[in-house]
Amino acid sequence: MENIREKRVFVGLSGGVDSAVSAALLQRAGAEVTGVFIKGWYPPGMPCTWAAERRDAMRVAARLHIPFLTFDASAEYKKSVIDYLLAEYRAGRTPNPDVMCNREVKFGAFYRFAKAHGADAIAMGHYRAGEKDQSYFLWAVPKDILNTTLFPVGEMKKSEVRALAQKFDLPVAKKRDSQGVCFLGSVSVQEFLQKELGTDNPAILYTLGQRISLDGLPCVASAEQGPWYVVSKDVAKKEIQVSKTRMPAEQKISFADANWFGEPITITEAQYRYRGPRVKGHVAGGLFASSEPLQEIPTPGQSVVFYNDGDLIGGGIIS
Repeated sequence: MENIREKRVFVGLSGGVDSAVSAALLQRAGAEVTGVFIKGWYPPGMPCTWAAERRDAMRVAARLHIPFLTFDASAEYKKSVIDYLLAEYRAGRTPNPDVMCNREVKFGAFYRFAKAHGADAIAMGHYRAGEKDQSYFLWAVPKDILNTTLFPVGEMKKSEVRALAQKFDLPVAKKRDSQGVCFLGSVSVQEFLQKELGTDNPAILYTLGQRISLDGLPCVASAEQGPWYVVSKDVAKKEIQVSKTRMPAEQKISFADANWFGEPITITEAQYRYRGPRVKGHVAGGLFASSEPLQEIPTPGQSVVFYNDGDLIGGGIIS
């Protein structure tokens, strides 16, 4: 965080410990910090915690004696994330809403908001290395924005961040980590899809390679003991095909809508599931060829993300 003294930095304050410590570190480094709570779109009639999260973000700002703003990004979120998510599921694909949330909302609409209000830079509480590494969700962010965003806790361990939160006496120091999809809070994707798309089409609700229980599924009189895995599906027919063994994966992943942070590197590592292993291989055009059989079925709509020596270099959507 060099050369930020007296720079105006807008920090996305989510109400959690990571963004709170990020704001505190920036302040101690001499930046002129403003905390901003980004209000998203929330499912009507479903449990919602945004008001409580905003209150915690305000408490952090008050403790640090920094200005606090609320940015209403609900319109951008509904259009670019929720509508996209539902359209992809209806088409039988499995999208990654956090990728679009980052590209369109946090590093899109919020970035423009910050710049319009005189910010020199934005900062986020994302991790970019280690056990909590969230770089998998950052591949679609435009290069110029990602390279100028500050990540004060990006290289830290979670234990180090919590220790700093205690040291700085932040009101969220002992708050548990949030779970679930960006801005859906405690609502799971499965719950949201069932409410929005119904429960009568298993081809929409289940993902290729997913381990499932056959109990309660339509047209299943008695479920033989599993485990069972989804190996194919047909949205139009509302059908899924299951097997007791996962389909043997190939060694190739085709992808589209690529975003690179430089010239694509031929020999690279790919990660095609969050927290999944990184596999070595070659990239040629829109195809990644692994040097060994893939452990799981690449899921259309998900992200394949590329690394070189541990550094994020780009990604695309599995097609």
